[in-house]
Amino acid sequence: MIRLYGIPNCNTVKKAQLFLDKHKIAYEFVNFKKTPPTVTQINNWKKAFGDWPVNKKGPTYRKIKEEFESVDAKAKKQILIETTSAIKRPILEIDQEVKAFGFNEEEYSGIF
Repeated sequence: MIRLYGIPNCNTVKKAQLFLDKHKIAYEFVNFKKTPPTVTQINNWKKAFGDWPVNKKGPTYRKIKEEFESVDAKAKKQILIETTSAIKRPILEIDQEVKAFGFNEEEYSGIF
């Protein structure tokens, strides 16, 4: 099962979807706005990412940066569940294993 997590109006997510569609790769799109991530997913993404799975360059993260960086791990997870636009996206998983954060055509080509 291939899952792509993100928000539909994100240009990077759209590029990943276009790649998958162009290569006729079936996937399930999980819209963070309708289905926020679970604590378990955030833990898995953090482990795979090697850090909190946040988009530190994005405007949403910049708005929450001070609060996010001043709280403990449990609170950080709650902030990400409530502020999904701060999560690095898209997140590509195959059989619940993280394969990519963000979109890079070369990286996706290597995966598929």
